Amino acid sequence: MTSSPEGPADGPPAEPPPAELPSVAPRLRDLRRRSGLTLEAAARLAGLSPAHLSRLETARRQPSLPMLLALARTYGTTVSDLLGEVSPERDPILRADRTAAWEAGGWTYWRTGSPGRAMQALRVHVPAGTGPQENLVRVHPGEEWLYVTQGRLRLTLGETVHVLGAGDAAHFDSLTPHRIAAASPGGTDLLFVHTLLQSGTADLCLGDAARGGRHQAP
Repeated sequence: MTSSPEGPADGPPAEPPPAELPSVAPRLRDLRRRSGLTLEAAARLAGLSPAHLSRLETARRQPSLPMLLALARTYGTTVSDLLGEVSPERDPILRADRTAAWEAGGWTYWRTGSPGRAMQALRVHVPAGTGPQENLVRVHPGEEWLYVTQGRLRLTLGETVHVLGAGDAAHFDSLTPHRIAAASPGGTDLLFVHTLLQSGTADLCLGDAARGGRHQAP
């Protein structure tokens, strides 16, 4: 659900940022050069224009959460790594009163898993109405699982449209082109889990179906 960069890109964003994102410009430039990618090649893989990526690398523009997720996948790393977050100790318990909500692309997210893990777990509210995320087709490596807790969800997998109600779940391969939207007036609440693959197949994050509207959350 992975959501896309200059808009959302795949599924929910990987990690909630602090109130102000640290400058990731030097890290982005270093990762691209170590990957042996030109500015143009890296921008294409992340679904950005070369000019936009250049502005991110020179700190003339701050990346959105979907952009960070797309760039992390492109360079085979995690959003936590891009932000320079170091967690010496992982607390297995996440208390409700310590989990802040954040918004990206009109969707609201709550982190329900620990950072730096192989899976990203989130609680998500998808509002009703059409927007960039509802029109976004996502294609990327990995698996996704979602469980509807309230409202109705419209899940498009390939050419098939499924309408899920509270208590319904879906588990699918993220290389299947997929799209998520609320199917009830009050929006939809769901639990969402996806894998954060660190592999050389990051170029598969962008498929022909996704290039037209893409700029990546669930």
